[in-house]
Amino acid sequence: MRILMSAGEASGDMYGSQLIHSLRKNTPLTDMKFFGLCGPAMKAAGCDVTIKSEDVAVVGLVEVIRHLPGIRKRFHWLLDEVDRIPPDIAVLIDFPDFNLRLAKEMHSRNIPVIYFISPQLWAWRKGRIKQIQKYVRKMIVIFPFEEKFYKQHGVDVSYVGHPLADAPVETRMYSETPNPYIALLPGSRKQEVERHLAIMLEAAYKIPGEFNFVIPVASTLDKKWMEAMVLECTERLGEDTGRIRYTESASDVLAGARASIVASGTATVEAALAGKPFIVVYRVSSISYAIGKHLVDLPHYAMVNLIASERVVPEL
Repeated sequence: MRILMSAGEASGDMYGSQLIHSLRKNTPLTDMKFFGLCGPAMKAAGCDVTIKSEDVAVVGLVEVIRHLPGIRKRFHWLLDEVDRIPPDIAVLIDFPDFNLRLAKEMHSRNIPVIYFISPQLWAWRKGRIKQIQKYVRKMIVIFPFEEKFYKQHGVDVSYVGHPLADAPVETRMYSETPNPYIALLPGSRKQEVERHLAIMLEAAYKIPGEFNFVIPVASTLDKKWMEAMVLECTERLGEDTGRIRYTESASDVLAGARASIVASGTATVEAALAGKPFIVVYRVSSISYAIGKHLVDLPHYAMVNLIASERVVPEL
């Protein structure tokens, strides 16, 4: 079986890799070939990379428009590979602006589409439900309120729970710093880090006490690039980098942190499961914010607050 996978973000890359491992382990098929849009985790799980996820992962209305030519070019590269050897099925993971267009193309080629990790239609742009109804064979969701939403709209849906909820509780906490530390999670995309890192560090250095700061570097980012960004920010603040450490595992860091500052996204769910205090932050361009605030119809932005239906962690 030849399976097209499409995940354009670090979280989707992680979920996609788990899905590949699970399919290999739990299905009788012995000859499964995966290819498509993926990141390092899916590549390590055996997915052939047609397009790198970091090449198309862009956030913000204005930012997407600026990068549109490059994204469109890579979209057609992926379609060329689909047409060269058509897959038996397409598994699309979140990343709706790209994947809903891909779902339409797969539907026109009579390739069944399974959508894993729902686009947040319940938050904004609800009109996209018509695309789901027309192009998606099966929707698989990870939050219970999503199942109700899709059933109300006549979509074949299954609720499977959040993959992070099944992850083992961390027993190996990050221990490479002698002092208590604050975890700083600025995001998994370069644009997010560029918007969040400086103000996170500015806030961190104002915290009284002898805290160190630990920054998990997402699989979609380069550690040397992150170190250069940190150096630039700390020099601007008149601080040094001696109190800053880096690691790959966000879950380890969150489990051992005194507290955390977390960019809104999947990492907020990891932070909640770690059971430590944290605040959620996010920044977009002023134009994206001005447009987006009229489109998003939600009482909260952080996923943990949406799940709880109340403001359990601060949102800045």
